[in-house]
Amino acid sequence: MSSFSLAVRDSHTMLRRNLLHARRYPSLTLNLLLTPVMLLLLFVYIFGDAMSAGISGGGGRAAYIAYIVPGILMMTIGSTVVGTAVSVSTDMNEGIIARFRTMAIHRGSVLFGHVVGSVLQAIMSVVLVGAVAAAIGFRSTDATVLEWLAAFGLLALVALAFTWIAVGMGMGSPNAEAASNNAMPLVLLPLISSAFVPLDALPGWFQPIAEYQPFTPAIETLRGLLLGTEIGNNGWISVAWCLGLTVLGYFWSRAQFNRDPK
Repeated sequence: MSSFSLAVRDSHTMLRRNLLHARRYPSLTLNLLLTPVMLLLLFVYIFGDAMSAGISGGGGRAAYIAYIVPGILMMTIGSTVVGTAVSVSTDMNEGIIARFRTMAIHRGSVLFGHVVGSVLQAIMSVVLVGAVAAAIGFRSTDATVLEWLAAFGLLALVALAFTWIAVGMGMGSPNAEAASNNAMPLVLLPLISSAFVPLDALPGWFQPIAEYQPFTPAIETLRGLLLGTEIGNNGWISVAWCLGLTVLGYFWSRAQFNRDPK
């Protein structure tokens, strides 16, 4: 069997292991999924009328639903990958990784199983949150099939990038609680982006913080694809952020995994 075939076979086995683990212990995934759903309902039904005043042209609650959903979808990805950091840290500290090191399996399959499983869970979470958004009035009638495919691809790319970062965080954490805390910025970053209000509605000193972070260009690109707003340079900036974070997370995770255990 070739090295590539061995890697694919073992990665599939590890993916199946992680998906079975997520199915048997769904409480973590459900708790992380509730955060974006609750924020969506909170901002739409409690703050929607007031927050919509900050959107150009106003439009009331219906306009704010359209504005906020792309940001909530990105926040869903950030919330989901926190579970990946916890899962990886648990594996690292319960001895299963040490056992895997002694087995005749492809070394990278352990990481790839976590990553692919996390991306699949993130996409499923996005679909569920998107269904809630559609139920409360979100519509994207102007988007073409190509734009929908591009939006789906962007969400998958963002999920891949932040999953690799979460894997690195999980491997570098001494326990599951620390992994959850270390990965919390992935949930908080969308809160300080253009997810809830436009950048020009933020205080002047705060605008650079919100603008020059990875979630804002991704949110603006998703908005442009689904709602027809101006994308500008946000498309290639978001792709560059995703590729850069993917490479960083991959090499960071691999270096920690290949490090000799103490």
